[in-house]
Amino acid sequence: MIHKFLPHTNEDIQQMLERIGIKNLDDLYTEVPESIRFKGDYEIPETMSELEICAFFDKLGKKNCTLTCFAGGGVYDHYAPSVIPNLLSRSEFLTSYTPYQAEISQGTLHYIFEFQSMMAELTGMDIANASMYEGATATAEAMMVAFDNAKKADTVLYSETLCKNIIGVLKTYAHFHGIKLKAIKAVDGVTSHSDLQNLMKAGGVAGVIVQQPNCYGIIEDFTGFADICHNEKAMFIINSVAADLALLKTPGEWGADITVGDIQSLGLPMAFGGPYAGYMCSTEKLIRKLPGRIVGKTVDSRGQRVFALTLQAREQHIRRQKATSNICSNQSLMALYATIYMSIMGKEGIKEAAQIGYDGAHYLCEQLVATGKVKLVYNQPFFNEFLVQLEDRDAFFDKAIKKGILPGIKVDDDKLLIAVTEKRTKEEIDTLVGLL
Repeated sequence: MIHKFLPHTNEDIQQMLERIGIKNLDDLYTEVPESIRFKGDYEIPETMSELEICAFFDKLGKKNCTLTCFAGGGVYDHYAPSVIPNLLSRSEFLTSYTPYQAEISQGTLHYIFEFQSMMAELTGMDIANASMYEGATATAEAMMVAFDNAKKADTVLYSETLCKNIIGVLKTYAHFHGIKLKAIKAVDGVTSHSDLQNLMKAGGVAGVIVQQPNCYGIIEDFTGFADICHNEKAMFIINSVAADLALLKTPGEWGADITVGDIQSLGLPMAFGGPYAGYMCSTEKLIRKLPGRIVGKTVDSRGQRVFALTLQAREQHIRRQKATSNICSNQSLMALYATIYMSIMGKEGIKEAAQIGYDGAHYLCEQLVATGKVKLVYNQPFFNEFLVQLEDRDAFFDKAIKKGILPGIKVDDDKLLIAVTEKRTKEEIDTLVGLL
Protein backbone atom coordinates (compact mmCIF):
# COMPACT_ATOMS: atom_id res chain seq x y z
CA MET A 1 0.00 0.00 0.00
CA ILE A 2 1.29 3.43 -0.95
CA HIS A 3 0.63 6.16 1.64
CA LYS A 4 0.22 9.63 0.21
CA PHE A 5 2.57 11.17 2.79
CA LEU A 6 5.40 8.70 2.06
CA PRO A 7 7.47 9.38 -1.09
CA HIS A 8 8.50 5.78 -1.86
CA THR A 9 7.08 4.09 -4.92
CA ASN A 10 6.50 0.34 -5.15
CA GLU A 11 9.74 0.11 -7.13
CA ASP A 12 11.65 1.98 -4.41
CA ILE A 13 10.31 -0.32 -1.72
CA GLN A 14 11.13 -3.44 -3.74
CA GLN A 15 14.71 -2.28 -4.30
CA MET A 16 15.18 -1.71 -0.57
CA LEU A 17 13.72 -5.10 0.28
CA GLU A 18 16.01 -6.83 -2.22
CA ARG A 19 19.01 -5.02 -0.77
CA ILE A 20 18.38 -6.44 2.71
CA GLY A 21 17.35 -9.86 1.42
CA ILE A 22 13.63 -9.77 2.22
CA LYS A 23 10.78 -10.49 -0.19
CA ASN A 24 7.99 -8.37 1.33
CA LEU A 25 7.23 -5.95 4.16
CA ASP A 26 5.56 -8.66 6.24
CA ASP A 27 8.91 -10.45 6.53
CA LEU A 28 10.25 -7.48 8.48
CA TYR A 29 8.04 -8.55 11.39
CA THR A 30 8.62 -12.30 11.38
CA GLU A 31 10.39 -12.11 14.76
CA VAL A 32 7.38 -10.42 16.38
CA PRO A 33 5.20 -13.17 17.89
CA GLU A 34 1.77 -13.53 16.34
CA SER A 35 0.23 -13.49 19.81
CA ILE A 36 1.13 -9.85 20.38
CA ARG A 37 0.38 -8.49 16.93
CA PHE A 38 -2.63 -6.22 16.68
CA LYS A 39 -4.91 -7.34 13.86
CA GLY A 40 -8.11 -5.45 14.59
CA ASP A 41 -9.30 -2.06 13.49
CA TYR A 42 -8.39 1.08 15.41
CA GLU A 43 -11.30 2.62 17.24
CA ILE A 44 -11.07 5.83 15.27
CA PRO A 45 -13.92 7.05 13.03
CA GLU A 46 -13.11 7.48 9.38
CA THR A 47 -13.90 11.19 9.36
CA MET A 48 -14.49 13.86 11.98
CA SER A 49 -15.09 17.56 11.93
CA GLU A 50 -12.73 19.84 13.87
CA LEU A 51 -15.34 20.24 16.59
CA GLU A 52 -15.76 16.47 16.88
CA ILE A 53 -12.00 15.91 16.97
CA CYS A 54 -11.59 18.40 19.84
CA ALA A 55 -14.45 16.78 21.77
CA PHE A 56 -12.99 13.31 21.14
CA PHE A 57 -9.57 14.15 22.54
CA ASP A 58 -11.06 16.15 25.40
CA LYS A 59 -13.02 13.07 26.44
CA LEU A 60 -9.93 10.91 26.03
CA GLY A 61 -7.87 13.30 28.17
CA LYS A 62 -10.38 13.17 31.00
CA LYS A 63 -9.50 9.50 31.49
CA ASN A 64 -6.18 10.65 32.96
CA CYS A 65 -6.21 10.84 36.74
CA THR A 66 -4.22 13.84 38.00
CA LEU A 67 -2.85 13.17 41.49
CA THR A 68 -1.38 15.46 44.14
CA CYS A 69 2.25 14.44 43.83
CA PHE A 70 4.49 13.58 46.78
CA ALA A 71 6.76 11.43 44.59
CA GLY A 72 10.28 12.42 43.59
CA GLY A 73 13.17 10.12 42.87
CA GLY A 74 14.74 12.54 40.40
CA VAL A 75 11.54 14.04 38.92
CA TYR A 76 9.74 16.69 40.95
CA ASP A 77 6.45 18.58 40.73
CA HIS A 78 7.76 22.15 40.61
CA TYR A 79 5.94 25.37 39.85
CA ALA A 80 6.69 27.11 36.56
CA PRO A 81 5.59 30.70 35.79
CA SER A 82 2.77 30.69 33.24
CA VAL A 83 4.63 33.05 30.91
CA ILE A 84 7.23 30.39 30.03
CA PRO A 85 5.14 28.39 27.47
CA ASN A 86 4.18 31.62 25.73
CA LEU A 87 7.80 32.68 25.29
CA LEU A 88 8.90 29.14 24.50
CA SER A 89 6.36 28.81 21.67
CA ARG A 90 7.65 31.83 19.75
CA SER A 91 8.57 30.62 16.27
CA GLU A 92 12.22 31.71 16.47
CA PHE A 93 12.62 29.35 19.45
CA LEU A 94 10.20 26.51 18.78
CA THR A 95 11.31 25.82 15.23
CA SER A 96 15.03 26.44 15.72
CA TYR A 97 17.51 23.63 15.24
CA THR A 98 21.23 23.18 15.57
CA PRO A 99 22.88 26.64 15.39
CA TYR A 100 25.75 25.74 13.06
CA GLN A 101 25.23 28.90 11.00
CA ALA A 102 25.91 31.74 13.41
CA GLU A 103 24.71 34.35 10.90
CA ILE A 104 21.09 33.21 11.21
CA SER A 105 21.15 31.73 14.70
CA GLN A 106 22.03 34.63 16.99
CA GLY A 107 18.87 34.25 19.06
CA THR A 108 19.45 30.57 19.69
CA LEU A 109 23.16 31.07 20.38
CA HIS A 110 22.37 33.91 22.76
CA TYR A 111 20.05 31.94 25.03
CA ILE A 112 22.41 28.94 25.03
CA PHE A 113 25.17 31.30 26.17
CA GLU A 114 22.91 32.59 28.96
CA PHE A 115 22.04 29.02 29.96
CA GLN A 116 25.73 28.17 30.23
CA SER A 117 26.41 31.28 32.29
CA MET A 118 23.56 30.57 34.70
CA MET A 119 24.47 26.90 35.16
CA ALA A 120 28.12 27.76 35.77
CA GLU A 121 27.07 30.24 38.47
CA LEU A 122 24.55 27.83 40.01
CA THR A 123 27.12 25.03 40.27
CA GLY A 124 30.11 27.18 41.17
CA MET A 125 32.10 25.82 38.22
CA ASP A 126 34.13 27.55 35.51
CA ILE A 127 32.60 26.05 32.37
CA ALA A 128 29.18 24.74 31.34
CA ASN A 129 28.17 23.05 28.10
CA ALA A 130 24.74 23.14 26.50
CA SER A 131 23.48 20.62 27.08
CA MET A 132 22.99 16.89 27.71
CA TYR A 133 20.00 14.61 27.08
CA GLU A 134 19.18 14.20 30.79
CA GLY A 135 20.87 13.64 34.15
CA ALA A 136 21.61 9.92 33.91
CA THR A 137 23.39 10.00 30.55
CA ALA A 138 25.14 13.23 31.56
CA THR A 139 26.61 11.28 34.49
CA ALA A 140 27.72 8.52 32.14
CA GLU A 141 29.33 11.09 29.84
CA ALA A 142 31.22 12.49 32.83
CA MET A 143 32.44 8.97 33.57
CA MET A 144 33.68 8.77 29.99
CA VAL A 145 35.55 12.07 30.35
CA ALA A 146 37.31 10.75 33.47
CA PHE A 147 38.15 7.48 31.74
CA ASP A 148 39.45 9.15 28.58
CA ASN A 149 41.48 11.64 30.61
CA ALA A 150 43.24 8.90 32.61
CA LYS A 151 46.40 7.49 31.07
CA LYS A 152 46.41 4.04 32.66
CA ALA A 153 43.48 3.94 35.11
CA ASP A 154 40.50 1.92 33.93
CA THR A 155 38.26 1.91 37.03
CA VAL A 156 35.51 4.35 38.02
CA LEU A 157 33.99 4.28 41.50
CA TYR A 158 30.40 5.21 42.20
CA SER A 159 28.55 5.56 45.48
CA GLU A 160 25.77 3.11 46.30
CA THR A 161 23.68 6.18 47.16
CA LEU A 162 23.30 7.09 43.48
CA CYS A 163 19.79 6.64 42.07
CA LYS A 164 19.36 3.18 40.57
CA ASN A 165 18.53 4.49 37.10
CA ILE A 166 21.81 6.41 37.02
CA ILE A 167 23.75 3.33 38.10
CA GLY A 168 22.03 1.34 35.35
CA VAL A 169 23.09 3.82 32.67
CA LEU A 170 26.66 3.90 34.05
CA LYS A 171 26.85 0.11 33.77
CA THR A 172 25.61 0.19 30.18
CA TYR A 173 28.19 2.79 29.10
CA ALA A 174 30.96 1.06 31.05
CA HIS A 175 30.20 -2.34 29.51
CA PHE A 176 30.68 -1.12 25.95
CA HIS A 177 33.75 1.03 26.66
CA GLY A 178 35.80 -1.37 28.76
CA ILE A 179 35.46 0.55 32.00
CA LYS A 180 35.55 -1.29 35.33
CA LEU A 181 32.86 -0.03 37.69
CA LYS A 182 33.08 -0.53 41.44
CA ALA A 183 30.58 0.53 44.09
CA ILE A 184 31.54 2.52 47.20
CA LYS A 185 29.59 1.12 50.12
CA ALA A 186 26.90 3.17 51.84
CA VAL A 187 26.79 3.28 55.65
CA ASP A 188 23.67 4.65 57.35
CA GLY A 189 22.44 6.08 54.06
CA VAL A 190 25.62 7.98 53.08
CA THR A 191 28.80 7.24 51.14
CA SER A 192 31.41 5.46 53.25
CA HIS A 193 34.50 7.65 53.62
CA SER A 194 36.66 4.72 54.75
CA ASP A 195 35.54 2.45 51.90
CA LEU A 196 36.38 5.20 49.42
CA GLN A 197 39.88 5.46 50.86
CA ASN A 198 40.39 1.69 50.71
CA LEU A 199 39.24 1.48 47.08
CA MET A 200 41.47 4.39 46.11
CA LYS A 201 44.52 2.74 47.70
CA ALA A 202 44.08 -0.21 45.34
CA GLY A 203 44.98 2.17 42.48
CA GLY A 204 43.83 2.39 38.89
CA VAL A 205 40.92 4.73 39.62
CA ALA A 206 40.05 7.31 36.96
CA GLY A 207 37.09 8.95 38.70
CA VAL A 208 34.70 8.92 41.64
CA ILE A 209 30.96 9.66 41.27
CA VAL A 210 28.69 10.74 44.13
CA GLN A 211 25.23 12.32 44.36
CA GLN A 212 23.94 15.37 46.24
CA PRO A 213 21.30 15.08 47.64
CA ASN A 214 21.57 11.33 47.32
CA CYS A 215 18.90 8.81 46.32
CA TYR A 216 17.40 8.95 49.81
CA GLY A 217 17.23 12.76 49.77
CA ILE A 218 20.09 12.94 52.28
CA ILE A 219 22.53 15.86 52.16
CA GLU A 220 25.96 14.23 52.21
CA ASP A 221 29.19 15.65 53.63
CA PHE A 222 31.93 15.37 51.01
CA THR A 223 34.67 16.96 53.09
CA GLY A 224 38.01 15.52 51.99
CA PHE A 225 36.59 13.59 49.03
CA ALA A 226 38.21 15.88 46.44
CA ASP A 227 41.63 15.61 48.13
CA ILE A 228 41.40 11.82 48.24
CA CYS A 229 40.60 11.76 44.51
CA HIS A 230 43.16 14.33 43.43
CA ASN A 231 45.96 12.72 45.44
CA GLU A 232 45.47 9.65 43.25
CA LYS A 233 45.00 11.74 40.07
CA ALA A 234 41.33 10.75 39.82
CA MET A 235 38.45 13.07 38.95
CA PHE A 236 35.79 13.94 41.50
CA ILE A 237 32.30 13.99 39.90
CA ILE A 238 29.12 15.16 41.65
CA ASN A 239 25.57 14.59 40.39
CA SER A 240 23.19 17.19 41.84
CA VAL A 241 19.55 18.22 41.53
CA ALA A 242 19.95 21.61 39.84
CA ALA A 243 17.39 23.61 41.85
CA ASP A 244 18.72 22.35 45.20
CA LEU A 245 22.05 24.07 44.52
CA ALA A 246 20.34 27.40 45.23
CA LEU A 247 20.70 26.56 48.95
CA LEU A 248 23.29 23.77 49.13
CA LYS A 249 27.06 24.02 49.04
CA THR A 250 27.97 23.99 45.34
CA PRO A 251 30.02 21.26 43.64
CA GLY A 252 32.65 23.92 42.99
CA GLU A 253 32.95 24.49 46.73
CA TRP A 254 33.32 20.74 47.29
CA GLY A 255 36.26 20.75 44.85
CA ALA A 256 34.53 18.79 42.08
CA ASP A 257 36.18 18.49 38.68
CA ILE A 258 32.86 17.82 36.91
CA THR A 259 29.30 18.29 38.06
CA VAL A 260 26.29 16.87 36.26
CA GLY A 261 22.58 16.38 36.76
CA ASP A 262 19.12 17.02 35.40
CA ILE A 263 17.58 20.46 34.89
CA GLN A 264 14.01 19.13 35.30
CA SER A 265 13.86 20.76 38.73
CA LEU A 266 14.23 24.18 37.08
CA GLY A 267 10.53 24.38 36.31
CA LEU A 268 10.29 21.69 33.62
CA PRO A 269 6.94 19.87 33.85
CA MET A 270 7.07 16.19 34.80
CA ALA A 271 5.39 15.41 31.46
CA PHE A 272 5.12 11.64 31.98
CA GLY A 273 8.92 11.34 32.02
CA GLY A 274 10.21 13.88 29.54
CA PRO A 275 11.58 15.52 27.57
CA TYR A 276 14.15 16.78 30.07
CA ALA A 277 17.75 17.91 29.68
CA GLY A 278 20.97 17.40 31.57
CA TYR A 279 23.72 19.80 32.51
CA MET A 280 27.48 19.32 32.68
CA CYS A 281 29.88 21.84 34.19
CA SER A 282 33.60 21.55 34.85
CA THR A 283 36.81 23.29 35.74
CA GLU A 284 38.34 25.36 32.98
CA LYS A 285 41.17 22.91 32.33
CA LEU A 286 38.63 20.33 31.14
CA ILE A 287 36.99 22.60 28.58
CA ARG A 288 38.34 20.57 25.66
CA LYS A 289 37.22 17.29 27.21
CA LEU A 290 33.53 18.09 27.62
CA PRO A 291 31.05 16.50 25.21
CA GLY A 292 28.36 18.55 23.54
CA ARG A 293 28.86 22.16 22.53
CA ILE A 294 29.92 25.44 24.07
CA VAL A 295 28.72 28.84 22.85
CA GLY A 296 31.14 31.74 23.16
CA LYS A 297 30.71 35.50 23.04
CA THR A 298 32.81 37.70 20.75
CA VAL A 299 32.49 40.82 18.57
CA ASP A 300 31.95 41.15 14.83
CA SER A 301 33.75 43.38 12.33
CA ARG A 302 31.63 46.32 13.50
CA GLY A 303 32.41 45.80 17.16
CA GLN A 304 28.94 44.46 17.99
CA ARG A 305 28.45 41.64 20.48
CA VAL A 306 27.81 38.31 18.74
CA PHE A 307 27.70 34.63 19.69
CA ALA A 308 29.24 31.61 17.99
CA LEU A 309 29.89 27.92 18.57
CA THR A 310 33.40 27.32 19.88
CA LEU A 311 35.59 24.20 19.81
CA GLN A 312 33.54 22.92 16.89
CA ALA A 313 36.21 20.45 15.85
CA ARG A 314 34.94 17.98 18.43
CA GLU A 315 31.41 17.94 17.02
CA GLN A 316 30.26 15.11 14.80
CA HIS A 317 29.36 17.37 11.88
CA ILE A 318 33.04 18.34 11.58
CA ARG A 319 34.89 15.07 12.20
CA ARG A 320 32.44 12.40 13.13
CA GLN A 321 34.98 9.64 13.79
CA LYS A 322 36.98 11.79 16.23
CA ALA A 323 34.10 13.53 17.96
CA THR A 324 34.35 13.73 21.76
CA SER A 325 30.73 12.62 21.90
CA ASN A 326 28.01 11.71 19.44
CA ILE A 327 25.50 13.93 21.22
CA CYS A 328 24.17 16.15 18.47
CA SER A 329 20.85 17.57 19.65
CA ASN A 330 21.53 19.66 22.76
CA GLN A 331 17.98 19.59 24.10
CA SER A 332 18.04 23.27 23.27
CA LEU A 333 14.34 23.92 23.78
CA MET A 334 14.49 22.48 27.31
CA ALA A 335 17.62 24.51 28.03
CA LEU A 336 15.66 27.58 26.92
CA TYR A 337 12.82 26.59 29.25
CA ALA A 338 15.22 26.44 32.20
CA THR A 339 16.87 29.71 31.16
CA ILE A 340 13.55 31.57 31.07
CA TYR A 341 12.59 29.97 34.40
CA MET A 342 15.81 31.11 36.08
CA SER A 343 15.49 34.59 34.56
CA ILE A 344 11.92 35.06 35.77
CA MET A 345 12.39 33.49 39.20
CA GLY A 346 15.69 35.21 39.83
CA LYS A 347 18.22 34.16 42.44
CA GLU A 348 15.96 34.93 45.38
CA GLY A 349 12.95 33.27 43.78
CA ILE A 350 14.81 30.01 43.18
CA LYS A 351 16.12 30.11 46.75
CA GLU A 352 12.65 30.75 48.13
CA ALA A 353 11.13 27.86 46.17
CA ALA A 354 13.86 25.52 47.43
CA GLN A 355 13.37 26.74 51.01
CA ILE A 356 9.60 26.15 50.87
CA GLY A 357 10.18 22.59 49.66
CA TYR A 358 12.77 22.01 52.38
CA ASP A 359 10.49 23.35 55.12
CA GLY A 360 7.48 21.41 53.83
CA ALA A 361 9.42 18.11 53.74
CA HIS A 362 10.61 18.52 57.32
CA TYR A 363 7.12 19.46 58.51
CA LEU A 364 5.64 16.40 56.79
CA CYS A 365 8.33 14.13 58.20
CA GLU A 366 7.74 15.40 61.75
CA GLN A 367 3.98 14.94 61.43
CA LEU A 368 4.31 11.41 60.05
CA VAL A 369 6.75 10.30 62.74
CA ALA A 370 4.55 11.86 65.43
CA THR A 371 1.75 9.41 64.56
CA GLY A 372 3.89 6.57 65.88
CA LYS A 373 3.18 4.55 62.73
CA VAL A 374 6.08 5.88 60.69
CA LYS A 375 9.84 5.70 61.23
CA LEU A 376 12.50 7.77 59.49
CA VAL A 377 14.88 5.18 58.02
CA TYR A 378 18.08 7.25 58.22
CA ASN A 379 18.77 9.82 60.93
CA GLN A 380 20.59 12.10 58.51
CA PRO A 381 20.06 15.68 57.30
CA PHE A 382 17.80 15.67 54.25
CA PHE A 383 16.65 18.28 51.77
CA ASN A 384 13.13 17.96 50.35
CA GLU A 385 12.98 14.17 50.12
CA PHE A 386 13.16 11.45 52.77
CA LEU A 387 12.76 7.69 53.21
CA VAL A 388 10.33 6.32 55.79
CA GLN A 389 9.33 2.86 56.97
CA LEU A 390 5.70 2.16 57.85
CA GLU A 391 3.47 -0.76 58.61
CA ASP A 392 0.92 -1.68 55.96
CA ARG A 393 2.76 0.46 53.43
CA ASP A 394 0.79 -0.88 50.48
CA ALA A 395 -2.57 -0.35 52.21
CA PHE A 396 -1.62 3.25 52.99
CA PHE A 397 -0.40 3.76 49.41
CA ASP A 398 -3.63 2.45 47.90
CA LYS A 399 -5.74 4.52 50.28
CA ALA A 400 -3.87 7.66 49.26
CA ILE A 401 -4.31 6.91 45.55
CA LYS A 402 -8.09 6.60 46.07
CA LYS A 403 -8.01 10.04 47.70
CA GLY A 404 -6.22 11.51 44.67
CA ILE A 405 -2.75 11.57 46.24
CA LEU A 406 0.46 9.94 44.99
CA PRO A 407 2.15 9.51 48.39
CA GLY A 408 5.66 8.69 47.18
CA ILE A 409 7.73 5.93 45.59
CA LYS A 410 7.70 2.38 46.93
CA VAL A 411 11.12 1.16 48.10
CA ASP A 412 11.72 -2.43 49.20
CA ASP A 413 8.79 -4.11 50.96
CA ASP A 414 7.85 -1.54 53.59
CA LYS A 415 9.45 1.80 52.74
CA LEU A 416 8.25 4.94 51.01
CA LEU A 417 10.37 7.70 49.46
CA ILE A 418 8.46 10.97 49.89
CA ALA A 419 9.22 14.34 48.30
CA VAL A 420 7.78 17.81 48.93
CA THR A 421 8.11 20.80 46.61
CA GLU A 422 6.98 24.40 46.85
CA LYS A 423 3.66 23.38 45.25
CA ARG A 424 2.55 21.26 48.19
CA THR A 425 0.38 23.17 50.63
CA LYS A 426 -0.01 22.63 54.38
CA GLU A 427 -3.55 21.44 53.73
CA GLU A 428 -2.32 18.78 51.28
CA ILE A 429 0.38 17.67 53.72
CA ASP A 430 -2.09 17.44 56.60
CA THR A 431 -4.48 15.45 54.39
CA LEU A 432 -1.75 12.92 53.64
CA VAL A 433 -0.87 12.57 57.32
CA GLY A 434 -4.55 12.23 58.17
CA LEU A 435 -4.79 9.08 56.05
CA LEU A 436 -2.76 7.25 58.72
